[in-house]
Amino acid sequence: MHYRQLPAPLKPLADKFYRSQRSAMRATAGAQIWVAEDHDIVAALCLHKVEHGHWLTSLLVANHWRGQGIARQLLDASLAGCATPVWLFCSPQLSDFYQRLGFTACSDLPHALAERLARYQRSKNLLALTCTRPLCSPNRS
Repeated sequence: MHYRQLPAPLKPLADKFYRSQRSAMRATAGAQIWVAEDHDIVAALCLHKVEHGHWLTSLLVANHWRGQGIARQLLDASLAGCATPVWLFCSPQLSDFYQRLGFTACSDLPHALAERLARYQRSKNLLALTCTRPLCSPNRS
């Protein structure tokens, strides 16, 4: 398995991966797009620079690759050089998954993310989680 930041001109490959998984997610312009590859893309995520840190979106692992630690390894690769807090929004049923990866519940968000979360919560049940690198390291026990 190979983990890397996808160069911006290759963004359509990440979008093709999301579509192949029948996901509404898309690689966002201006974000760092990280992928796990085994000949083809098997997982992807987007990392956006925001005030005081980064915002993680669109983490998805292909169905038949789940349960093999790919999400953890992709997060490790994408956040390796990140010394700032990382925030994400997730549905409550995914909170245990992210907590095993080192994220914790968060109520103190940068203003722009707090506003975005409030908008999203009008139609979706979402939680805000955060981790601080290098303190945020996946629980491997």
